[in-house]
Amino acid sequence: MTTRRHILKSSLVLTTLGLFRETAFANGNDSNAGKSTQLAPPPDLFDSQALDLDFWVKPRTLDLVRPQSGERSKLLYWKDGEMIDSAYQELCHLLRDVNGKKSAPMDPKLLETLWATQAYIARFGMTKPLEILSGYRTPESNKRLIEQGVPAARKSLHMDGKAADIRISQLHEEVLGGLISSFRQGGVGFYYRATANGGWIHTDTGLQRSWKG
Repeated sequence: MTTRRHILKSSLVLTTLGLFRETAFANGNDSNAGKSTQLAPPPDLFDSQALDLDFWVKPRTLDLVRPQSGERSKLLYWKDGEMIDSAYQELCHLLRDVNGKKSAPMDPKLLETLWATQAYIARFGMTKPLEILSGYRTPESNKRLIEQGVPAARKSLHMDGKAADIRISQLHEEVLGGLISSFRQGGVGFYYRATANGGWIHTDTGLQRSWKG
């Protein structure tokens, strides 16, 4: 019998181009050369509700990159139902406030969302590192962002170690945000930007909600 998971996997093969950003290459007379374009992703391609129990009990490794500082770490942080403390501390450091130069304990549920997102898309052969644009923020850094006109809530969950702004290179924001929403673990913000790197997705472990910024 055909299952939803089989349908999703088959759909991925047929619609991969709809997931990624494509860059037009210069060919002399192409007026769009060098511009980044987006193709609309197929609806409901990624749905975490199709996952079985085996997915959630296997060891968890996070492959993260921090563009702002140039750091990258690939860490096994959870195994046999327990957090590996040394790896957890390293992840908290990687998700620190780079500007404020301070770290804080990160919510394990947030790490679970980050891991599940990366592990899920890896099942389809997508193994790009997950980019952390913002993790923990000090109140001072959060206030500074607000004053600069950067999207930041006055009571941001970033200040509690419960939120991260992320993206995965070439993966469409709509698909990434849709997958994270399907985990039903908290808030999801969609931030679209017409730049070479595109926008980002905010994920947190607060109340379930979504918005576009």
